[in-house]
Amino acid sequence: MPRVKRGTVRRAKRKKLLARAKGFYQTKSKLYRAAKQAVDTAGKYAYVGRKNKKREYRRLWVVRINAAARENGLTYSQLMRGLKVAGITLDRKMLADMAVTQSAAFAKVAAQAKAALPAEARA
Repeated sequence: MPRVKRGTVRRAKRKKLLARAKGFYQTKSKLYRAAKQAVDTAGKYAYVGRKNKKREYRRLWVVRINAAARENGLTYSQLMRGLKVAGITLDRKMLADMAVTQSAAFAKVAAQAKAALPAEARA
């Protein structure tokens, strides 16, 4: 097998990894092996965190929409069904923003959704 001299490549690779571990606790920011393990673990948590962030925001939007819907005499599920029947295609992010910042506009949308619901679903 041919001899490989890594020189600058090895140094650059290690320097880059140690830079990613900057601020980690004790040897995890200084020693290569410990830093490599810590950076790998941090990467896994970061990946999972990006997925959880989406989940948490959707939960927040649903809570805000539900609270605003109840102020307008509907439950969350009734509101969403009414919007679908009425053909209003606002996503949860926009509805939640309307509920917080523009309550009058949300009330109009909720009224449209309530009118679109069948009579037995409103009770």
